Amino acid sequence: MSRDLLIIGAGGHAKVVIEAFRAAQGWRIAGLLDGAQAGRTVLGVPVIGGDDDLPRLRREGVSAAFVAIGNNLARERLGAALAAHGFVIPALIHPAAFVSPAARIGAGAAVLARAVIGTETVLGDFVIVNNGAVVDHDNLLGSAAHVAPGCALAGNVQVGARSLVGVGSAVRPGVRIGADAVVGAGSAVVKDVPDRTMVGGVPARPLRGKSVAG
Repeated sequence: MSRDLLIIGAGGHAKVVIEAFRAAQGWRIAGLLDGAQAGRTVLGVPVIGGDDDLPRLRREGVSAAFVAIGNNLARERLGAALAAHGFVIPALIHPAAFVSPAARIGAGAAVLARAVIGTETVLGDFVIVNNGAVVDHDNLLGSAAHVAPGCALAGNVQVGARSLVGVGSAVRPGVRIGADAVVGAGSAVVKDVPDRTMVGGVPARPLRGKSVAG
């Protein structure tokens, strides 16, 4: 199998992913795909086309790809498109992260520098556990969820698909955060958060007039 890797996206998160893959080694980044930025380079990596080029690049022998887009819904949709085209979708684990041998990491998930993934925690496909975040034992993170930098999730926490736990937030043991929810930066989540709900504060409460579109 070719060790060439496509990265989908050319923004800020893609920069972090490029550096993490370089640190992890094992893959050669063949190029970035972002139709709006074709022709430029990001950290020395060329933007070689857009999403429409995926079938051609697969036929030409590029076998692996990774979605480096911060928007959770878009990352999940593009990941499904990669799978449909037959690409291998590796997980990304920065060498400065700690991942328990008993944890399970899904396809296309990113565990970034200084993150900690605890015992028997499960990360779904396309999850991001960002720099310095701690996800303790027996957590379950649904597809394309994002735990932002500096968060601390205690044991037995569930985070639903496509939800965001904002930077510097803490989550109490056993709390369930529903799908498509948003936890505002610096929050302390001490009770369950329903699907498609935005919460914030210490302790976190639903934000008046704020909900997340389904």
